[in-house]
Amino acid sequence: MFESLSQGLESAFRRIRGLARITESNTREAMRDIRTALLEADVNYKVVKDFTERCLREAEGEKVLKSVSPGQQVVKIVYDELVKLMGPVDHAIPFVDRGVTPVMLVGLQGSGKTTTAGKLAKYFQSRGKRPGLVAADVQRPAAVEQLRVIASQLNVPFYSEEGGRPPKICERAVKWADENGLDVAILDTAGRLHIDAALMTELREIVDRAKPSQIYLVCDAMTGQDAVNSAKEFNDQLSLDGVILTKLDGDARGGAALSIKAVTGKPVKFIGVGEHMDRLEEFHPERMADRILGMGDVRTLVEKAQQAVDVEQAAKLQEKIRKRTLTLEDFLKQLQQVKKIGPLGELLGMIPGMKGVDVESAQSELPRIEGIINSMTPEERRDPDIIDGSRRRRIGLGSATSPSEVNQLLKQFKQMKKFMKRFADGGGPVDLGGGVAAGVAPRGPAGLGGRMLHGRGHGGKKRRRK
Repeated sequence: MFESLSQGLESAFRRIRGLARITESNTREAMRDIRTALLEADVNYKVVKDFTERCLREAEGEKVLKSVSPGQQVVKIVYDELVKLMGPVDHAIPFVDRGVTPVMLVGLQGSGKTTTAGKLAKYFQSRGKRPGLVAADVQRPAAVEQLRVIASQLNVPFYSEEGGRPPKICERAVKWADENGLDVAILDTAGRLHIDAALMTELREIVDRAKPSQIYLVCDAMTGQDAVNSAKEFNDQLSLDGVILTKLDGDARGGAALSIKAVTGKPVKFIGVGEHMDRLEEFHPERMADRILGMGDVRTLVEKAQQAVDVEQAAKLQEKIRKRTLTLEDFLKQLQQVKKIGPLGELLGMIPGMKGVDVESAQSELPRIEGIINSMTPEERRDPDIIDGSRRRRIGLGSATSPSEVNQLLKQFKQMKKFMKRFADGGGPVDLGGGVAAGVAPRGPAGLGGRMLHGRGHGGKKRRRK
């Protein structure tokens, strides 16, 4: 996410980090580099101009001129301005006290409205609400059936009509939702390939009849300035309550995320970061600024771990670590917990200092380790000390690895147990937010899998011990 922007800003910061003191000359040079990085990331030109001017005013202030750490000061200034640029964001959704709250999704064709409608339903479900999905897109072939399938997968009530007009469909759907005791009616409206009078007339009529409490524009983040321009036009016509950016996980530039609030005055409320229904996140400007500047996003990582990890299992693991009875079976369970949290590449991106890690190499380690452990007998998993040469050969054959790889895993497991023992004896935490975050630590475990996943360097070669 935003890789090219992060690299561009890092290059700009590198110029100023080694300097003893900030001057007007080197500050302006750094800001020129920052401006170039933002423009290359497809950030709106006026937004870039205003942003760099604000940063320059801050950097040339007396406080910064006296600083002994100019590089850190400039990074802090850019971070603060990024947060201001993208925020503030209020994630609270004003629900109707009694009855149903209509939420209307609008956007161009192909922006991901129907999938986002399902993700939003999943989001409301996780917060104790009873949502219903309303198929009001009669323009796109199979749109109604797509939403019906999503509703079935989520076990969410579904409303559609044959041959009706969208404004009438939405009006009747809100009444249907109220009669069935639903809290939220999510209206999936039609889009067009471009904004035209017919589209806006239909959407305004839906607003008049269904009276939505919230209107969210769904935008494809990868379209950059096109997303910003369409957001401005939709907002001028409908007065949006917020924007949902889809496909942000595939956006290397970040122009839309950084420009929309400044251009439209409307915040990005949610971001889509994957295809699955649980891949919708609240948008936090400060966390996004952390990611852009390579500081990671530990808060989101902890939240994901808390949602994915079995708390009772984590407590049992804590007790085993304390009693020093940890087994390879326990470790295998933790690897499976990691897979529930999210893609390894995304998790590594949330950890400070992990930008240089070979994600593909780390990702390939997970199935390799699982294969080796799964090829062991239950007795061998519980007591790895009984694994001799013949057993290593059998395990290697069963997991399509070599006896030396099996031996390496066993050695690393022993080292990890010693590490965890020291951690437990010292009273330090062994998990993230109540759930062990295995396999996500730089150069050593923050959870059970850290050292094992990073026991190999790039290209699968053993890392030389220092």
